[in-house]
Amino acid sequence: MTHINATRPSTQPAARPSKHGLAALGPGLITGASDDDPSGIATYSQVGAQFGYDLLWAMLFSYPLMAGIQEISARIGRVTGHGIAGAMRRHSPAWVMYPVVALMVTANVINLGADIGAMGAATTLLIGGPAHLYAALFALTSLALQIFIPYHRYVAVLKWLTVVLFAYVATVFIVRVPWGEAIRHTLVPAITLSPTYLTGLIAVLGTTISPYLFFWQASEEAEEEQDNPHESALVDAPAQAPAQLKRIKLDTYTGMAFSNAVAFFIILTAAVTLHAQGKTDIQTAAQAAEALRPVAGPFAFLLFALGIIGTGLLAVPVLAGSAAYAVGEVLQWPTGLERTPLEARGFYVILALATLLGLGLNFTSIDPVQALFWSAVINGVVAGPVMIIVMLLASNARVMGEFTISFWLKIFGWTATAVMITAAIGLFATWGRT
Repeated sequence: MTHINATRPSTQPAARPSKHGLAALGPGLITGASDDDPSGIATYSQVGAQFGYDLLWAMLFSYPLMAGIQEISARIGRVTGHGIAGAMRRHSPAWVMYPVVALMVTANVINLGADIGAMGAATTLLIGGPAHLYAALFALTSLALQIFIPYHRYVAVLKWLTVVLFAYVATVFIVRVPWGEAIRHTLVPAITLSPTYLTGLIAVLGTTISPYLFFWQASEEAEEEQDNPHESALVDAPAQAPAQLKRIKLDTYTGMAFSNAVAFFIILTAAVTLHAQGKTDIQTAAQAAEALRPVAGPFAFLLFALGIIGTGLLAVPVLAGSAAYAVGEVLQWPTGLERTPLEARGFYVILALATLLGLGLNFTSIDPVQALFWSAVINGVVAGPVMIIVMLLASNARVMGEFTISFWLKIFGWTATAVMITAAIGLFATWGRT
């Protein structure tokens, strides 16, 4: 196998000063926030409406597992200078790489369709008009921003979009919450072995820990390094490692904490309003917003609906971008949002195709709820194998040099992998029994 740094310069650039505050947050924050996309909002609303407070504990349980595997993914990108697909191309057999990437891209396209459709539906709820037209406008606007705005500027836009997630925190404080009961269910799980409960738990875990998040964060770490003349892959510039690994840890754990806190508040909002009123059959994020209006009032409805649009604008580029990075890295094309369309034609073609195919799903007879279900199934099936690959890459000195992951990261990473494989097995074990 080709050594990972065989074609990279041997000189080590001087380490840059450490970033502080918001400047230190980037790929991890955006990755975490994009996890609370309209599809995720729908899932969290469903379990909150159906089970009340009974699955709040899952957000606390999943946090260290999610943060651990995301930090490992980010380290692969920053240490090697390549995304996960690029590292797989150098160190994994083709029979593993191609099916994993193909399944991830397929799930992303379906997820894109659901998110774009949810944005259109939320806009219709707010101002009336044709949902399909709004969906097309959102998709094309997002695509144009990704193509024509360089990454270093666009990432600032994505950072600010994370603010919209506070809408779901604010919504909780508009309604009356029995905090004692909510906290008790968070700290003391009320687990049952019924098929419906297990399916809900699997849905939450599959939404929280998704393969596209691994690919996106690793590729963005690699892109930030490649686009900065003062930085280099850590296998070539180990002197930069202390500051960079510290930044990655802060960025990742902050982003994942933000993600899980928002998910917690979405479940709590649905539990204290919809579940309490007996509204347990929620299929989409737009339905959740509409159902909130008579229960929690127009302001809660407004915040919830606006949040769907804002999170969609954040998630669409991450879903499309992770697909484009994965395909581009596998096929050895120039990749990166910092490159112009002429410099990375194949990359932008895949990005555009993923977005437009997702948009197109909204104009077919495909049931969006069923499509989202199959997306979750594919993500659940792919997550385990991808995490095994990520863990093997991050533990391999041929890939990571002196920066193989620590004992504790291995514990968190392999635990998360085992949980996701068990969740996938549980999904098939409970199939058709809900």
